[in-house]
Amino acid sequence: MSETATATVTKPQKGILMTDAALQHLKALRQQQGTDLCLRVGVRGGGCSGMSYTMDFETAENIQPSDEVYDYDGFQVICDPKSLLYIYGMQLDYSNALIGGGFQFANPNADQTCGCGKSFSA
Repeated sequence: MSETATATVTKPQKGILMTDAALQHLKALRQQQGTDLCLRVGVRGGGCSGMSYTMDFETAENIQPSDEVYDYDGFQVICDPKSLLYIYGMQLDYSNALIGGGFQFANPNADQTCGCGKSFSA
């Protein structure tokens, strides 16, 4: 009797993934603002590869019913459904390196990315 192995493809539990480094840096930035804010992540047309990533703090009142909301230990990450089509499964990381530091986006949906890593095409 031979057993056949079946590959199981698992979907990420969250459409936008964050490393601990990114989460800790975002929490520190939010604390500097002095209010309870969430992070909106999305895309817009532009950048050297056709689409660029957007990130901004905003209040919970701006969350739309169609938005996806991901909770990271009380820190909310929001994304509109149109942007999520292009960045589902993306991992947000942060590095404090002097050269090449800052937020980095690892997007599995990107066909091509620019040298700075802030824009992509899909």
